[in-house]
Amino acid sequence: MQITTQRLGEHDFTVRAWGDPAHPMILMLHGFPEYGGAWEDIATRLSDRFYCVAPDQRGYGQSYAPDDIGAYATSKLVGDMVALIGDRAPVIVMGHDWGASVAYGLAMFRPDLVSHLIIANGVHPVPFQRAMAAGGAQSEASQYINFLRSDGSEDALAENDFAKLLKLFSAKMDMSWLAGDRLDAYKAVWRQSGLRGMIHWYRASPLIVADPGTPEEMPDLPLDRLMVRCPHLLIWADGDTALLPVSTEGLEAFAPDLTRATVPGADHWVLHQKPDEVARIVRDWLA
Repeated sequence: MQITTQRLGEHDFTVRAWGDPAHPMILMLHGFPEYGGAWEDIATRLSDRFYCVAPDQRGYGQSYAPDDIGAYATSKLVGDMVALIGDRAPVIVMGHDWGASVAYGLAMFRPDLVSHLIIANGVHPVPFQRAMAAGGAQSEASQYINFLRSDGSEDALAENDFAKLLKLFSAKMDMSWLAGDRLDAYKAVWRQSGLRGMIHWYRASPLIVADPGTPEEMPDLPLDRLMVRCPHLLIWADGDTALLPVSTEGLEAFAPDLTRATVPGADHWVLHQKPDEVARIVRDWLA
């Protein structure tokens, strides 16, 4: 693995890379509260055939972390990755959790840069918003977003050596993979950046979370602009309690060339729990 600092636009970002730059590039986009190093298990299994590139996204690690909530709008996050792709386009883009939102943004708004889109337990904005606005199971599962958006949530999560963050991170899920040196590495990244920037991703998002049992009206969305035209692979671990299967219903309407692959016996943290299976699915699909 190589770690570099790259200038993207006017700001510096930490970028990790595995493999030969001459190989096809996979841009790997992490979610909350991870960082580029979270892709190591997958990247090391793919780096014989692919050049795997994983940035610490805006607000994470030592990458650019502005204080303004508006600086974390999707257009800004996508713009960072447009600059990172540069003249290597088109590339394969893979996203997990919040990284999926940036990956979808690239595929929808800069389709010229994306040859293939791979999402692992992440959601397209329209099916997800429908599920969160319905007042049902996904609305209930997403109530933590309201806490994260509240003033001072970052301070509460950082107290007692990130005790509340780890509790939130592991709610109803298998976190046996996050221990020892790996846990130390995560905490080091959280101390580098603080938590404010990564939580601003939630504060900047326009997504509406309905109260359980109280449906909200769907906001107007430019549905025709939210299409994924490239080949799209959705890898889904069926034990996820944060993102439920209902949040992917109807995805085919926005991704006509969609392939679904299910990973049993794993949850939201499938990249760490089943790296061999995830890497095999990616290899087979790209082949």
